[in-house]
Amino acid sequence: MTTQPNNPLHGVKLADIVTQLETHYGWDGLAEKIDINCFKRDPSIKSSLKFLRKTPWAREKVEQLYLYTFSKQNPWNSK
Repeated sequence: MTTQPNNPLHGVKLADIVTQLETHYGWDGLAEKIDINCFKRDPSIKSSLKFLRKTPWAREKVEQLYLYTFSKQNPWNSK
């Protein structure tokens, strides 16, 4: 197994990312931050994961929001 020391998302599952973001922002907040229908219309973790797994540009936006929100380097994050 190859380690990825420069990849902050290494070992983090997409399901965990979406769950943590939904807990933090709620579906309405996520839809505000990232304008995609899976967060706007009848949102669920399952439907969001299905969409994000087959839509690389949307997945990248979600991963960027996750890093921005929960990164230790983010000066606005009190962690």
